Amino acid sequence: MPAQRLTLLSAALLAFCLPDAYAAEPAATPAGSEVVELSAPPPHWQALKGKRVRIVVPLTVTGTDQAERFGELTVAFDGRLWQPSEVATPGSAAFKQVVSDNARRRLVLDDGSNERDPKTISWLGDQALPRVGAQLRGVEGIVDERHGSIRLQLTRPLELPMLKRAGAPQVPGTLKIAAFNLENLFNGDGHGGGFPTPRGAKTPALLQAQLAKLVATVRGLDADVAALMELENDGYGAESSLAQFVAALNAPRDGQPALDWKFIDAGQGPGGDTIRVGILYRASRVAPLGAPAVLEGGPFGDRSRVPLAQAFRRGSGKPFVLVANHFKSKGCTEASGADADQGDTQGCWNALRLDSARRLDAWLKQDPTGQGGERTILLGDFNAYAMEDPVRWLRDAGWRDAFAVARVQQPYSYVYNGQSGRLDHALLSAGMAKRLRGAAEWHLNADEPDRAGYATGDASQPWRSSDHDPLLLGFDL
Repeated sequence: MPAQRLTLLSAALLAFCLPDAYAAEPAATPAGSEVVELSAPPPHWQALKGKRVRIVVPLTVTGTDQAERFGELTVAFDGRLWQPSEVATPGSAAFKQVVSDNARRRLVLDDGSNERDPKTISWLGDQALPRVGAQLRGVEGIVDERHGSIRLQLTRPLELPMLKRAGAPQVPGTLKIAAFNLENLFNGDGHGGGFPTPRGAKTPALLQAQLAKLVATVRGLDADVAALMELENDGYGAESSLAQFVAALNAPRDGQPALDWKFIDAGQGPGGDTIRVGILYRASRVAPLGAPAVLEGGPFGDRSRVPLAQAFRRGSGKPFVLVANHFKSKGCTEASGADADQGDTQGCWNALRLDSARRLDAWLKQDPTGQGGERTILLGDFNAYAMEDPVRWLRDAGWRDAFAVARVQQPYSYVYNGQSGRLDHALLSAGMAKRLRGAAEWHLNADEPDRAGYATGDASQPWRSSDHDPLLLGFDL
């Protein structure tokens, strides 16, 4: 999985996540106490412990992952919390300032219960869980400090805003290219058996719900070419996860006509990992040129997924090359030496991801598709935030961040531990950057609570089709 792992949490937050962390008694509500009004975080929350406070400015929801487990909601004063390594170089003064600012602005809203997995959440009632980014007003509660967090034990239900969701993004340009981490699309044996799968859907019915959400997402993007991550690595036959996804994508749906998506067949793999990358294209819009190319060996063996490159042409235009990538995740299993957690928030396997970036750049300079490398796009889940070593190294090597080129403000594709950032990137060669006309993310996943996903949510809607947001680029070629 591409998520940051527990190695990024502080020891205090680890204690907060343990089941026995709820042994402490909640703070008692002081009888007849005066209500303290706050329009900003106080200099010292400890001075307000046990007091009733009312927040008179909006609070932004920044994380919902503990809501159903512990009845907690992570919020912040003055907008989202950002992953420090998304916006500042690890270890720099600016990085330390972001860490400090996040700690100052962060607040946990608590139901005041010791119950784990509560059947009902007192502050929620019959309302839907809010999305990350939602604004809460008139929040009241008792200040407490437990499990390493300043928290507000709510004294009345939250008044949640009307749910607002953005439709699929539109970008200018004659060529549209998308990238999307599918969050483990596994289809058993491809004939309705083989469940539960090692990853992804646990039953055939859940697979159909997962497919419906993923199809709605990719159709909504309306791209000409798409790079995919976290496909089951099970070949290219009719029973494969990739082939069945493309069949579902092409099938007439909800009054929409059949489509003409095809997939790039690399013959085997790519790679021997349980999951792989893939590339799809609309046959009526673009044509593949030559054979696909893969980068195997080194870090692209037992750790990172093997990159897949394919050249395409739109009409009579010049070729462009798309490279699908999925670097090693931050989890620490078997990590040692330089790949162990260095305490710089980049997680484990950062040295391997950096090596992956260098090898990828060197490989592409050799023109592996034989169609020229002037117009090349690197897409995928790099498992590194924008200011971490692998992505910074690629930018320093000349690859251009598509969202910076398009002047997109504060892009993000992933929310972890109540902080937003990008694990998913689009990096362009200089020739391709000149032809970029727009870039966007569809924030239909990262901001959504888990309960909106295919296991419990509405399968007819695309929301929370994955844990990553897809991105869409527009070019004139």
